[in-house]
Amino acid sequence: EKVIASEGKHVSTTSGFSMWPLFYDRRDTIIVLPFEGRLKKYDVPLYRRGEDYVLHRVIKVLPDSYVIRGDNCENNEYGITDADIIGVLYAFYRKNKYAEVTDFRYRMYSFCIVSSFPIKKFFRRVRAKLRRIFKKR
Repeated sequence: EKVIASEGKHVSTTSGFSMWPLFYDRRDTIIVLPFEGRLKKYDVPLYRRGEDYVLHRVIKVLPDSYVIRGDNCENNEYGITDADIIGVLYAFYRKNKYAEVTDFRYRMYSFCIVSSFPIKKFFRRVRAKLRRIFKKR
């Protein structure tokens, strides 16, 4: 928070698997700019959840808050407000290739990852059931 406030941006590597396959753990570099105004669907804000900083995607904009979910997560996060938001993803380096969030390919990826969620969730549950069935044998 202090870095964004003093330098006007935050550059770091990502940690964790919640935004996979877009970001890989400790490999990809993100550039986060200060947050201003309201977020839009598909924006990727950096926000504070307790003591942790989280970078997940907005999947729904409500009048007073946002519904947010990681690309590789099944559960939505509710009640994230503008006061929780520190910055928003502006660009990233993936495999040493620079991309901005305004790039057409990135925007298509964002649309597809959010739109395909019900299908992905269905197949995850089917796979889990099949594992349980075959484990019993």
